[in-house]
Amino acid sequence: MIITLKDGSKKEYAESKSVYDIALDISEGLARAACAGEADGEVVDLRTVIDKDCELNILTAKDAAGLAALRHTTSHVLAEAVKNLFPEAKLAIGPSIENGFYYDFDHAPFSREDLDNIEKEMKKIIKKGARLEKFTLPRAEAIKFMEEKGEPYKVELIQDLPEDATISFYSQGEFTDLCAGPHLMNTKHIKAFKLISSSGAYWRGNEKNKMLARIYGTAFASKDELKEYLEQREEALKRDHNKLGREMELFTTVDVIGQGLPLLMPKGVIMVKELQRWIEDLEDNEWGYVRTKTPLMAKSDLYKISGHWDHYKDGMFVLGDEEKDKEVFALRPMTCPFQYYVYKATQHSYRDLPIRLGETSTLFRNEDSGEMHGLTRVRQFTISEGHLIVRPDQMVEEFKGCLALAKYCLETLGLDGEVTYHLSKWDPNNRDKYIGDADVWNETEEDIRQILTDLKVPFVEDVGEAAFYGPKVDINAKNVFGKEDTMITVQWDALLAEQFDMYYIDENGEKIRPCIIHRTSIGCYERTLAWLIEFYGGKFPTWLCPEQVRVLPISEKYAEYAEKVNAEIKKNGIRTSVDNRSEKIGWKIRDARMARVPYMVMVGAKEEEEQKISVRSRYLGDEGQKDLGEFIDALCKEIRTKEIRKIEVEEQK
Repeated sequence: MIITLKDGSKKEYAESKSVYDIALDISEGLARAACAGEADGEVVDLRTVIDKDCELNILTAKDAAGLAALRHTTSHVLAEAVKNLFPEAKLAIGPSIENGFYYDFDHAPFSREDLDNIEKEMKKIIKKGARLEKFTLPRAEAIKFMEEKGEPYKVELIQDLPEDATISFYSQGEFTDLCAGPHLMNTKHIKAFKLISSSGAYWRGNEKNKMLARIYGTAFASKDELKEYLEQREEALKRDHNKLGREMELFTTVDVIGQGLPLLMPKGVIMVKELQRWIEDLEDNEWGYVRTKTPLMAKSDLYKISGHWDHYKDGMFVLGDEEKDKEVFALRPMTCPFQYYVYKATQHSYRDLPIRLGETSTLFRNEDSGEMHGLTRVRQFTISEGHLIVRPDQMVEEFKGCLALAKYCLETLGLDGEVTYHLSKWDPNNRDKYIGDADVWNETEEDIRQILTDLKVPFVEDVGEAAFYGPKVDINAKNVFGKEDTMITVQWDALLAEQFDMYYIDENGEKIRPCIIHRTSIGCYERTLAWLIEFYGGKFPTWLCPEQVRVLPISEKYAEYAEKVNAEIKKNGIRTSVDNRSEKIGWKIRDARMARVPYMVMVGAKEEEEQKISVRSRYLGDEGQKDLGEFIDALCKEIRTKEIRKIEVEEQK
């Protein structure tokens, strides 16, 4: 057989060989570094036997799939260590993930002290250097094998597999785990790992199932890489909106109110209000939207027409019982059906279209408890929602316009370089999830694909991520920990107009079905606020800052002049305050810096005498004395233009 390597060179063998043996034949160094293989594009275990011509790439920890194999093996070592220290713990699942790995256990929550002890046990296991051996069993024997080991979660996983399936296991010394691989050859090849944290996680992600204890960890090929990652993570923790947003008094949560129901505090409200006013004025004055205001709930009849009752009911808050109550209501998870009836209230000609309906919508979605996180995953949220009713011949240009509006909003916020574009498609193999004919889906997906290509927007395609009634473009961004969320969506809908009997009168007097675009311009305000907190580390552009200026009198003697300066600044619509506390000026400066106020205005004897101010900013540091009017004019322009100034000075700690 002939093996073609990544560099194009070829190896010829008279007999079949494992991926590891081929790596060893190439070089001992490569074999030591090898984590997995890639045979004809498929990631395979190092133990996989190659018995025919193929293209083979030996994967190391420098490759994403190789690093995943390293981390997956480390998760098995974690499982063995937990079983050694806590024999009563039951094993669930332990995959590699983007930044490391986790393992779920049926056990009481693990403390940091527990994690430290588990780490020590893992190091002992790694030091022994047990080989990982793969073996398989028929399904019935595999079930019996795990029953005898007292692992009910593994038994359940095997029972979900076809009866004729062959089940694979990996053993390392006396420990054995159900697993498809791939894995390293030996535990001693794990050089650098760290257990990060522990949290709760429902079995199989279903809140109706038992809450398990999850341990998160990470692993790298070297201690230097691990150190660099941990340092980056420490910095990320400082910017985590769930921590920083609370410290800055932007939002809070309360157990008795409920998960996923954050309270925006006055400073957070200022920021959301600024964003909302900007978006509403932008949409209405520059992009031709008209505003609606629709109910927060509706009868189940509405959602049955739209299809949400059949396809999305589990994600809704239902008020009432269909078997007992005459009328059943549900809090709205989206605004589209409501706005359709705004459109239907008046007969429309082809000349009226497009009609762009915009609404600042409060929505409700019954997210799983395990998914809740700060402001990014909540059960009540507010969104810059809009629906465009258009003629088919207008669809492409209007869709491009929605993408252009989203891009403009991202650029204004300074976030345009932080996103990826996704064409979210239907899954024809999961037909029950979607309405409409395959031809409609394929045609609309191709239209979106061509739009993105025409706009020269790099994008990836995600199968199964479409809504049940149409494909969409999702604009995604990662949080400080690397988790990706959808920030903005633009969706093509060629189906719901039929469901709601929507039409317009064409030039021949005929009734024609319009097309619909569902879109957001800035997305969910809560999630956008979380994104801004993390991206800017709380040092927002001046126009968004809850407090834009703080006036600092050098001493109490200049309190009156400070109030006069403050009043003049405030008169121009600038958010300002005076720090009249009996503290030294150095302390006041540090406090303003900790509060991330962009401008500090200091006044003392010289400033009062000359009727001027001294300015200190986060952008240039000490800017010296200025005329008050000059300062106000420059600041008003910065706020009006939504300028994003570069921080050019290293602030003192």
